Amino acid sequence: MKAARRLRTAAVAIAASLAGLLVVGCDELRGSANPEVPLWVHHPGGAMSIALRTKLSNPNRVFGEFYERGRPAIDPEGMRVFVGSADHGLYAVRAPDGATIWRYETLGPVQCEPLFDPVENVVYFGSSDGALYKVKADTGTLVWRFATSSEVSEPPVLHGGVLYFTNASDTVMAIDAGSGKLRWYQHRQPQFGIEIGGHAGASVAHGLVYTAFTDGVAMAYDMKDGSERWPLVVLAAEAAEAAEGEPPQYLDIDTTPIPTRIKSGDVIMLASYAGGVYALDAMSGRRAWVNERVRGVSKLVLWEQPSHPPLDAIRGHRTEESDKRAAELPRVPARRVLLASSGQTGLWGLDPETGEALWRRELPEGGVTAPVPVAGAVLVGTTRYGLYLLSPLDGGVIDGIEPGNEFAMAPAVHGFRAYTLTNGGQLLGVHVQPPPGWKAQPRPGKKGT
Repeated sequence: MKAARRLRTAAVAIAASLAGLLVVGCDELRGSANPEVPLWVHHPGGAMSIALRTKLSNPNRVFGEFYERGRPAIDPEGMRVFVGSADHGLYAVRAPDGATIWRYETLGPVQCEPLFDPVENVVYFGSSDGALYKVKADTGTLVWRFATSSEVSEPPVLHGGVLYFTNASDTVMAIDAGSGKLRWYQHRQPQFGIEIGGHAGASVAHGLVYTAFTDGVAMAYDMKDGSERWPLVVLAAEAAEAAEGEPPQYLDIDTTPIPTRIKSGDVIMLASYAGGVYALDAMSGRRAWVNERVRGVSKLVLWEQPSHPPLDAIRGHRTEESDKRAAELPRVPARRVLLASSGQTGLWGLDPETGEALWRRELPEGGVTAPVPVAGAVLVGTTRYGLYLLSPLDGGVIDGIEPGNEFAMAPAVHGFRAYTLTNGGQLLGVHVQPPPGWKAQPRPGKKGT
């Protein structure tokens, strides 16, 4: 991270000069961009700025767990941010200025990314007290509380009026979103011994619920009744075989499966801490590919960029005529990169089709958050060195900003604005400048914004 250290002084100065900006504009909350002609070629070190900084959580309510994990959820139309805290609360705050709208108290730290449902205008979230909650988004009023046997730190998935989620004791559950009543559950005996903190969440595709467990098993269940739809897929056994019979120290699969499609068909992608990164056939669980070199992975993110006109063709003031000329040029092809974050081996960019490594970068000591796509790049929080904007195409550092706080929480992004909570309980709003030529889309119901 020599490049990161060189950026620290400049980034802090930029942050200090822009810390007073508190307005969230229409353009800033919408859109995406691309890194074909990297922004830092034209404005090195100036792509990020702090637009919001406010004290949120109460350190006097924090006992034993001093890290803020999880990730916020954003309501772009209501201009609200929902974020959990180690002080046992879920907060709803105003996106423009960070003012607290309401706070809901639980019996444990809230280290789970909330799920905001705009249709019903409610928020679902888990707590370390072992419960999943449903509250009204406008007031924080409790609708129901569903108790489980262990902490819930991964967000639920809402599909067809049913919530699918997991907890830290290797249980996957389906409950009715309206009533909070249990529909079905499946449980595996947790692997006793040394484990990596956290647990895999649930994902839904093809009428199946996918998840993974601390004993190194990946599984698919029928959405309707929870019946097993795969034969037992034990990735830990493959890890032991690759280690010439030596039992792996860590068996965990803590990454939530990512459903996607590659040339060979529908797959899910996930990472075994000891065995590497896998793509498994979505219907059978058979291996499509594996990269055994990428070990120690705790977070997986699939970065995708659609096909678009060359960036040089749309730079500058855009008109109908310039857009027409750009549309006639050969388009830049769509790109995808599977990003794997590992405390052992660094940050990797993998080819989703084959699992082959495209690039690898060392990570700073002390840990990093999951990489989060924003404005054509990816944003990563580091425990000791602040926030960094990286190119997903080669892992290069675009910009860095050190606001004087440590991070364990992954940022949440909408358009060009990212929100995160520092370990000291400060809510930060970070603006990422898009590449030149970007034309943001107007918000529904707003003209000329």
